Amino acid sequence: MSTDRPLPALDRAALLLQLVPYLIGKGEVSVAEAADDFDVSPAQMRAMVERLTVIGLPGEAGYWQLPNELFDIDWDLLDREEIIAITNTVGLERSPRLTAREAAALLAGLQLARTLPGVGDNELVTGLLAKLARGASATPAAVIVAPGPVDGVRDVVDRALRAHVAVTFTYRAPDAGPTTRTVDPIKVHIANGQWYLQGWCHTRQAVRTFHLDRVSDPTLTDIPALHGADPVPELFAPSDDDAPTRFRFPSTVAPLIGDYLARAEIETDGETSTATLWLADEHGLKRLAARRGGEVEVLEPNGARQAAAAWAAAGLEQYRAQG
Repeated sequence: MSTDRPLPALDRAALLLQLVPYLIGKGEVSVAEAADDFDVSPAQMRAMVERLTVIGLPGEAGYWQLPNELFDIDWDLLDREEIIAITNTVGLERSPRLTAREAAALLAGLQLARTLPGVGDNELVTGLLAKLARGASATPAAVIVAPGPVDGVRDVVDRALRAHVAVTFTYRAPDAGPTTRTVDPIKVHIANGQWYLQGWCHTRQAVRTFHLDRVSDPTLTDIPALHGADPVPELFAPSDDDAPTRFRFPSTVAPLIGDYLARAEIETDGETSTATLWLADEHGLKRLAARRGGEVEVLEPNGARQAAAAWAAAGLEQYRAQG
């Protein structure tokens, strides 16, 4: 047991900060045990506990006004049995409650995360789903993540990752015929609502990024995935398989499309600029073209132009249907 020794002010403050969660966790603890755990004397421990009763939430003008705004202890228990029991924690045990809508949104995100290959129904995700459902201020709405066209591909990739084997599939790149690829899967991403697989391509002998919407007939192989732990490049970094994407826009619009221009080569002719960049999914430009109301023109590749035109036509059709 520690003997009385002067405690510097900073040490006293640090001990008091640790004392409240300690007492909450213990429920009831003897002065002697608490003193031993904090390496102070019983007299110093008792003094710290008594000091808690003048600490709490500041009221108006910085003064504490109401009893429930201060920490409190069971004084009878302390005086009679030298047992410390905190009776008012000034709301430290209260935690903000999620609304039903907030909980439903988080549940949907976790359901989607659970579909990532390599994640699946692990204990962490399952536990978080249960806690979110219990911790909302009201019962959250039932969450159903609708199956998508790439779910079957993700399932095969998930099995390949767990078995450490390669996967083979048919891949149709933009403006090109289908090819058969054998890939050691490394990582699956979701970006802008699209799914991507990064893996070591046996054909290209390098890491490549594949848009899962363009993958068909995935099949598990018995080929060991020797490159399954290789580092992967930035998701939208250019590769030998990618054709440059080009779009034209008024120079005055540049501040509004800065995210795209950060990795692009820009050529400016008078008041018009042309950006050239590499994208694993050039169809993402359809959103850019649609949101900028005709100020952004997609030049190439042709697949990106067609996607932007189809996106705009679908939006116009919805507008007409509502009108």
